Amino acid sequence: MQERLRWFASRTRFGQELSIKRSLEQRGVEHFIPTKRTIVVRRGKERPAEVPLIRNLVFLRATKKTALSLANEYSIPLHFIIDRVSKSLLVVPDKQMEDFMRVLDMSKDEGGLVDSPVVPGDKVRVTKGDLAGVEGNVLETSDSTYIVVTLFDFLQAKAHIPRAWLEKI
Repeated sequence: MQERLRWFASRTRFGQELSIKRSLEQRGVEHFIPTKRTIVVRRGKERPAEVPLIRNLVFLRATKKTALSLANEYSIPLHFIIDRVSKSLLVVPDKQMEDFMRVLDMSKDEGGLVDSPVVPGDKVRVTKGDLAGVEGNVLETSDSTYIVVTLFDFLQAKAHIPRAWLEKI
């Protein structure tokens, strides 16, 4: 029986995220390392750079055997996060990982009409736009409404969403 692909969460040493990204790309391993484009100053010059949003965190989608071989046989410095209940590698469900990636990539330039009332903390689903289908919780500030997607009960991503595009679930 063929083992299926799963999303595994791992940690790495500080500053190693982008070199691990290159190593995974060379081996054709699907991965996600949340990054952002920014301007850094090096030797007195401003240059565009890609930097990790969440330091030391790498997600990869592979079979368990492949994931372990990356660390053991290819010496890629990955330290897999262990699920405390099962005492096995922590697996992120596909839907949860997809929602997390989409929220981190969301554009903030969208709007709409309010269809149904939601309040902070409500469990909601996005009904329109690039994030249609994403599920999370409502976070509201004085001037904006966000959807928050949580991984592992402690890691969160948020995206600005028009209230009109949220339905309570």
